[in-house]
Amino acid sequence: MDLHTVRVLHRPVRRGELDALLGPGAAALGGGTWLFSEPQPGLAALVDLTGLGWPALTREPDGALTISATCTLAELAAAGPALFGRCCRALAGSFKIWHTATVGGNICLALPAGPMTSLCAALDGEALLWGPGGAQRRVPVARFVTGVRTTDLRPGEVLRSVRLPAAASSARTAFGRAALTAQGRSGSVVIGRRDPDGGLVLTVTAATERPFRFTFPAPPTGAALRAALAGVDRWYADPHGAPDWRAHVTGRLAAEVVDELA
Repeated sequence: MDLHTVRVLHRPVRRGELDALLGPGAAALGGGTWLFSEPQPGLAALVDLTGLGWPALTREPDGALTISATCTLAELAAAGPALFGRCCRALAGSFKIWHTATVGGNICLALPAGPMTSLCAALDGEALLWGPGGAQRRVPVARFVTGVRTTDLRPGEVLRSVRLPAAASSARTAFGRAALTAQGRSGSVVIGRRDPDGGLVLTVTAATERPFRFTFPAPPTGAALRAALAGVDRWYADPHGAPDWRAHVTGRLAAEVVDELA
């Protein structure tokens, strides 16, 4: 779609250029698969982040994996464990979308069904945010997405990368997903992670307005699992699923994930 209100496209090549560009009426551009999918009233400028040359994936000395905001879903799926590919496939899109849509764009869009939010929240992902004047801060992805289309991103900030700690990204995981149709948007995504100490972390997305995480010292009993899920107070509602259906399938998926990891 043509964005008729956009008058200028900026292509910065250094971080210092971002301060003067990321202001009112401007949007950061990674892949642009959502930006160019519908009208963007009030948008006058695009700031293309790809010229900054961020490496898609970086393995750090301690084993942690840093995923740049401009890393595409195709790059992530090709380089990571099976869970990475399953989360990428949860985005029902063509191969063109996979090779264009970015991890950072998917997280910052903050749709409940955003699979990159699901993945990074489940693996203790920490978002690095660049702010004006060289400032930066880190926020867990599970807290960065605060609701439907809302995030903790402040004016003038841009998502630089997400860091997945080695222990979480190498842990044993289980994945569950439900949708009303085979190729439809996710109605519920449940990811479980079994840590070396025997603890289990359960993350619920897509069915809720924001990510919910539950930590157990060991695989929970059915009663303990139901009690934890009863604490979800923001079940999502849209044409892809009613709140009561989402709550029901989430409970079923969670039980299956716990059984697999137990």
